[in-house]
Amino acid sequence: MHAQSFRRRLPLVLWIAAVLALCSSATAIAALSASKPKLGGTWSGSYSGAFKGSFTLKWKETGLKLSGTITLTNPHGTYGISGRVNRKSISFGAVRVGATYTGSVSASGKSMSGHWKSPQGGGSWSARKTS
Repeated sequence: MHAQSFRRRLPLVLWIAAVLALCSSATAIAALSASKPKLGGTWSGSYSGAFKGSFTLKWKETGLKLSGTITLTNPHGTYGISGRVNRKSISFGAVRVGATYTGSVSASGKSMSGHWKSPQGGGSWSARKTS
């Protein structure tokens, strides 16, 4: 009688185990995607130091790689940029103006800040995601 009762409950036990496995997998996937902020889109920011001004970044993100344009007020112009993001660290450069940027991205993925350098000097920068 005990074996027959166990056989009746086995499908229910397997169903519960399957549901728990799916829930934990979904949680793990959500945690992994939440650990890397999405940086693609438009950012608005400012910089100070050897040069002072504001900028607009337009990023395309493919995996860990970033590409797009940066529009600077000083020196004025729009320049191609490329970079990388690794968890919450970011680095990118504007080759035509000889500037490199390093920094960190907030946990929310809506702001970032750091330091920049060029042959003429360096300074700090910060930006917020606008779209």
